Amino acid sequence: MREASRGARHASQRLGLVPTMGALHEGHVSLVRAAKAACDVVAASIFVNPTQFGPNEDFAKYPRSFERDRELLEREGVELLFAPTVEEMYPAPADRNVGPPPATWVTVEELSGKLDGRSRPGHFRGVTTVVAKLFHIVEPDAAFFGQKDAAQVAVIRRMVGDLNFPVEIVACPIVREADGLAMSSRNAYLDGVQRKQALVLHRSLMSVRKMVEAGERSAARLAAVGREELAGEKLVRLDYFEIVNAETLDPVEDVSGGALVAVAAFVGTTRLIDNILIGKTNNQEDRHG
Repeated sequence: MREASRGARHASQRLGLVPTMGALHEGHVSLVRAAKAACDVVAASIFVNPTQFGPNEDFAKYPRSFERDRELLEREGVELLFAPTVEEMYPAPADRNVGPPPATWVTVEELSGKLDGRSRPGHFRGVTTVVAKLFHIVEPDAAFFGQKDAAQVAVIRRMVGDLNFPVEIVACPIVREADGLAMSSRNAYLDGVQRKQALVLHRSLMSVRKMVEAGERSAARLAAVGREELAGEKLVRLDYFEIVNAETLDPVEDVSGGALVAVAAFVGTTRLIDNILIGKTNNQEDRHG
């Protein structure tokens, strides 16, 4: 991977990276296409990163479809595929035979305990550590992430700024199913009834957007409406419904200056996330399939 990256730089080619955990869908394809439009060479990575999963989360059952993913990336014109093993990304020291956990972590302390970081302790530490590794290995000029993981994007942007990575972070719009459900690899876990109830995440966000368009600016009142919408579905258990600054992830009282409206909920045992940007930060439009 490093040799291929050096070759691109020596040829003065702009190299884009699309980091993924595989189980690719149209949301990932949209990232690839954005990278193809902005870069001369595109690399994609497939790595299910164990350090961003908690002890009781779904690392073992996370969907893996490497051959299908490889063929999809090839059809989309991705020139480089980096698919390391856990042992390559987290090599064991000479005195022991196991890889993770590493002794060295990259942690964005100010942001890593907010939203998903609060609900999933250690999650963002795993994300920033593996993304830093990917940036060191691939050395991209730009990296493309989905806006669905808005908190992750904020954390990675802060890491890149704080550590002077020469990487442009590009957040691409959420891609949705025709009925509004945000595309996610974890949607495959849902049965028919759960799939229908999962739509409440998007409905709750649309209720908030409708209120903002009608003139409401109080974050507390807006969040109350979103939570009330979610409470109406018996298979859905709310994790959080927050209205925050899109960069700092701190709560806001008034959305006049723009805000991120973020929701996470369990549908059955499957945890799903979604979000919208409202006000002055609303420069990313969702895409429906």
